[in-house]
Amino acid sequence: MRPLLALLVWICCCAPAAADEPLVVDLSNHLVAITTGFSGASVLLFGTQTGEGDVVVVVRGPIGSERVRRRERFAGLWVHRAMAAIDDVPAYYRVAATRPLAEMAPVAVLDRHQIGLDHLNLPVRRRDRAVGDNDYRQALLRLKQASDLYRREAEPVTFVGGNLFRTEINFPANVPTGFYAVEVYMMRYGEVISAQTTPLVISKTGLGARIFEFAHRHGPFYGLLAVALACAGGWLAALLFRRR
Repeated sequence: MRPLLALLVWICCCAPAAADEPLVVDLSNHLVAITTGFSGASVLLFGTQTGEGDVVVVVRGPIGSERVRRRERFAGLWVHRAMAAIDDVPAYYRVAATRPLAEMAPVAVLDRHQIGLDHLNLPVRRRDRAVGDNDYRQALLRLKQASDLYRREAEPVTFVGGNLFRTEINFPANVPTGFYAVEVYMMRYGEVISAQTTPLVISKTGLGARIFEFAHRHGPFYGLLAVALACAGGWLAALLFRRR
């Protein structure tokens, strides 16, 4: 009930703006805090649209480069035979829509806005001639889906009543930290007639964040401290068992 009440209050406050804009959206929370024991989170996206049309939500995480290695069986062992670097890879990618993507827009429109896994622009840099670029792309997509960071199927966007819509964005426990872009498109007759981008931040907080920051800024000292703590723990355990 709380998300629905928040939605109604927000709609009442933004009614004058919604009359001028064909698409108005917001998030229930613009910051997802990762603390000790974090097991995932869910963020509610809600909004309103003017007139008829389909709604598509694309959530993409921090953009970076990924390396994909190709393995082959050699002398009874699996060994790395080649590697490719793939650029412009979202660390996290999800799509939600009111209908299947193929029914809402042609391939050219989906490619232009990179809506859907099959329409992502992922440049591949390789020297491996045994396989093609698409083989490395599909391998990357399989790895991301196995980690629950990508979803091939679009999640639902539901209309609460009239032109009000909502959807939940679910983040797994292994979601990467960084800045995310939540893109919302309104489509009509196969074309994008309105779009809005809302920022979202996923960040570590608390003791875990301080330990993470110290480990990355002072790697050698963190390693020495970890070894010292492990030795102290082993010595203490041996002392306790000796007394028994």
